[in-house]
Amino acid sequence: MDLSIIIPLLNEEESLPELVEWIKRVCDEQQYAYEVIMIDDGSTDTSWQVISELSRKDEAIKGIKFRRNYGKSAALNEGFAAAAGEVVITMDADLQDSPDEIPELYRMIVEEGYHIVSGWKKERHDPITKTIPTKIYNGISRMVTGIKLHDMNCGLKSYHKSVVKTVEVYGEMHRYIPAMAKWEGFTKIGEKVVIHRARKYGTTKFGLNRFVNGFLDLMTIFFMSKFGKKPMHFFGTIGTVLMIIGFFINAYLSIAKMFFQQYGMTTRPLFFLGLLCLIVGTQLFLAGFLGELIARNSPYKNTYHIEEKIKL
Repeated sequence: MDLSIIIPLLNEEESLPELVEWIKRVCDEQQYAYEVIMIDDGSTDTSWQVISELSRKDEAIKGIKFRRNYGKSAALNEGFAAAAGEVVITMDADLQDSPDEIPELYRMIVEEGYHIVSGWKKERHDPITKTIPTKIYNGISRMVTGIKLHDMNCGLKSYHKSVVKTVEVYGEMHRYIPAMAKWEGFTKIGEKVVIHRARKYGTTKFGLNRFVNGFLDLMTIFFMSKFGKKPMHFFGTIGTVLMIIGFFINAYLSIAKMFFQQYGMTTRPLFFLGLLCLIVGTQLFLAGFLGELIARNSPYKNTYHIEEKIKL
């Protein structure tokens, strides 16, 4: 199969028939062997009934229904697991992503050899309260991940099949699939300017809390990519530095007490700072040591992804 199109959705009953018809027209024109996998993330409207009806009319339409709302990451993860196409394209169900972008996104993967191509909504039809935080968020993401994408969180992306079968999306990590893919060795990541259409039906499902959650997830990605398999390098380094500082502070105070009997060692704030450094440093060092024990005994410690072999 050439192409899998994955569409996570929540309460999008009005837009689904129009979206499916648009995708079908584009894919038929390009003569793709394709499938459309719709993941109903706990909709409370008639979205699942609409998907069922569309599936009866067209065998290319497939559906997965969650019992309740689990979030976009869970929906994408299930869609990735079910996808059979050599190229996988994700898009939102609200008609703000244009299916006319599909052929070029597909071509960039197949002909130019990209692992991921991310959409860039250069001109957005969103209020300023959404666009400014998005620019700040994307700027921080570029600095932390080292991936030069203008729109990390754009829902319109294309992937080589090997990427979606390797990367596991959980929590709210769908924002950072390019970063997780880079972590797994998929380094050829491209970008394409795409059309951002105004919302035609319904209302947005995302609030300002996504920026807070996005920042916390970004810190998780940064830590896991740098120290996920070697936590001692992070906790142990900080802990050792603090223990050394605490040792020298208390050594200085002890020597001063020995030579100057009137010297009030335990009445000085410096004494308590030294003790604090020793205690916190020891705790961080032990945290790194325990992290190493867990990492080395994890059943996933040797999960290395081999791209190809010769004569083996």
